[in-house]
Amino acid sequence: MGLQRRQGNLDAARGSAQAIDHGVVETSIPFRLDALRWSGFHTRVVLALGITWVLDGLEVTLAGALSGALKQSPVLHFSNFEVGFANSCYLAGAVLGALGFGWLTDRIGRKKLFFITLAFYLAATAATALSWSVASYSLFRFLTGAGIGGEYTAINSTIQELVPARYRGWTDLMINGSFWIGAALGATSAIVLLDPDFIDIDLGWRLAYLTGACLGLVVFVMRIWIPESPRWLIIHGHPDQADAIMRDIERTVTGNAQDRSPVDGQGAPLRAWPKLRIRMRDHTPLSEVAHTLFKVYRERSLVGLVLMIAQAFFYNAIFFTFALVLIDFYGIPAGQVGWYILPFAAGNFLGPLVLGRLFDSLGRRPMIAFTYGASGILLALTGYLFAIGVLSATTQTIAWMVIFFCASPAASAAYLTVSENFPLEVRALAIALFYAVGTGVGGVAGPILFGALIDTGSRYSVFAGYLFGAALMLVAAAVGWRYAVAAERRTLESIAQPLASVE
Repeated sequence: MGLQRRQGNLDAARGSAQAIDHGVVETSIPFRLDALRWSGFHTRVVLALGITWVLDGLEVTLAGALSGALKQSPVLHFSNFEVGFANSCYLAGAVLGALGFGWLTDRIGRKKLFFITLAFYLAATAATALSWSVASYSLFRFLTGAGIGGEYTAINSTIQELVPARYRGWTDLMINGSFWIGAALGATSAIVLLDPDFIDIDLGWRLAYLTGACLGLVVFVMRIWIPESPRWLIIHGHPDQADAIMRDIERTVTGNAQDRSPVDGQGAPLRAWPKLRIRMRDHTPLSEVAHTLFKVYRERSLVGLVLMIAQAFFYNAIFFTFALVLIDFYGIPAGQVGWYILPFAAGNFLGPLVLGRLFDSLGRRPMIAFTYGASGILLALTGYLFAIGVLSATTQTIAWMVIFFCASPAASAAYLTVSENFPLEVRALAIALFYAVGTGVGGVAGPILFGALIDTGSRYSVFAGYLFGAALMLVAAAVGWRYAVAAERRTLESIAQPLASVE
């Protein structure tokens, strides 16, 4: 019996992660992960990890919808500039959080980080509800952003490495699109909690932020059973743990492990799993990260930067000042802004839902070019109609719905591009870097610029800002069409070979 057990263990090792030299293993785990059908396991991963975008949507929407309440608060008395500044603090925190936590995600693992970043978010967003001044509010928004920025890197990496290749594009877009479920929750919370007949306005905005903290507590429990990425474990010297997790995933999905090659009725092998040779390492030096991103994959880095900067400016400039436009130019009461955000959020969620599968069927390049290009053209047209004063609050919201039906999958495609186009060892830091630069250049500058343009009271000044955002999207469409990688339905290792791979 003992001999049979030892032989079975040897066969398993040969099928998954077999040591062939000191520090080198041969593994089929990446190919077995991609061969899995969609299952309840993948759905649970998406729900437990993808909730990050719901939280971000909630935070961003609250920041926009509560801007009127913050201006009317007897304690804070925000100006339009201070609203824009606080929102930029949130984005600046997201930039630094993404970089710091992104480096840690590649170094100590995906699972540890998506607990650390969530705890960071929970503490900071609860503290925001206790703000006593513009400075304290801005500080706590900065720390909340740092938690969300770290979440992006850890979660994007984990999802990319656990979801089978043929579902990766649509899944990624849908997860990013769930941002707008959070936006709807934020808008609904704002409608209820900013109603002066229901609750004092200064208490209402504080309770709205506590909504995010309560949701985060639920998410914390949901993540307990999510495994570490087997791909990360293999490279970082834990082949046995990777194999154990892989077997558990396979048993959950198919009822049995796939570590041995499939056989016919007579026991003859039908095919052999492809093998990848990996030289295990405990970390990747920053010098190698820089060499990989800016020399080996320089063209891909350019594409990622352009896509991230364009969508960050486009989204953050418009969405963070959404409420200010409705209040200052259309006379909508602050407590009623949430009603206009709900249809806006619906258009943003429907975009990835309807167009997402085309990124896996028609391909990345044509869909990136289409969604970015259409968004830029529609924004320029809508901006002109806004400038000449022919839109009402209702028609303005409808126009935004149409624009962001295209812009939502475009923005999601930027995250998809930077998360699948680089080797596993630098994936989280690559996501962090491009998110940080894109958000730093486009996202932080956008709300400040548009806040200042809205303060002028001139529709044509705001129109000039819209034209600039539209131009960025059109440039990104051209770059995506020319240089984006056709990554649809391909394994991550075929798109970018691991740095630790051995011929």
